[in-house]
Amino acid sequence: MSKMSKRRKKKKLGVILLTAALVFFALGLDPRLVVRRYTVKSDKLTAPVRVLFLSDLHSCDHGREQRTLLELALAQEPDLILLGGDWVDDDFGRRPPERAYQAARALAKYAPTFYVIGNHEIWSGYGDEIKEQLSVCGVRVLAGEAIILEINGQTIRLCGIDDPMVGEEKWGMQLEAIKRAEGDDFSLLLSHRPERVEQYGGFDLVLAGHAHGGQWRIPGLVNGLFAPDQGWFPAYAGGKYRLEDGGVMIVGRGLSKESTRVPRFFDRPEVVVVDLAPEG
Repeated sequence: MSKMSKRRKKKKLGVILLTAALVFFALGLDPRLVVRRYTVKSDKLTAPVRVLFLSDLHSCDHGREQRTLLELALAQEPDLILLGGDWVDDDFGRRPPERAYQAARALAKYAPTFYVIGNHEIWSGYGDEIKEQLSVCGVRVLAGEAIILEINGQTIRLCGIDDPMVGEEKWGMQLEAIKRAEGDDFSLLLSHRPERVEQYGGFDLVLAGHAHGGQWRIPGLVNGLFAPDQGWFPAYAGGKYRLEDGGVMIVGRGLSKESTRVPRFFDRPEVVVVDLAPEG
């Protein structure tokens, strides 16, 4: 083989490797929304109920008047919508809260919508005002409450607690209050924090956010690189986890985009659909 042929071969290989690298990074940095679906079966149910779980919006922009997010979310035809904290970002200047309120208003018009506060809303110093504004949008705020919902002929005990940033004592009192409301109905806990999982016993389903999917992922190899309050290679970055008492925790990877200091990698912002279904 001539030197010219060898040079051409090396050049061709270099182009192939460069193209492969560009494709890999383009796929990894894809910011488009994705729908993640889970099914949770229970003998406490006799008919299906579809839950839409959205967390960690951080007042990010998903199209004009949040149209991209809303069209995808509402196309799932949910019976119940749950917002898992950090819906509003603490940096009001760069990410106006009105974006979050626009989305909340539209969601609440479609189906019963409930919310628990996250750490960023508390950090903003306007946590109570954010709760009040979301209530004006038609969203029911849960803070240490257990309520009974009747959906599709099914009885669901929905519980929600504030983020622990409200203070450990207050958070603990809220958790104890909702646990005292135990019953035989299907129980669902809405909480911002997945790393508190050892304290979530007794619920059929726990929905949490906060971890942002570990920010960087390599599907099939690394589920998450780093998450707040969990550190490196977090145990609960995103996905479905079976709890020791037989319950299930689903951790959403969140909807944040431009609010993150480090770009998400193979960690597209996600809309979570949980289909509750009868056993068998």
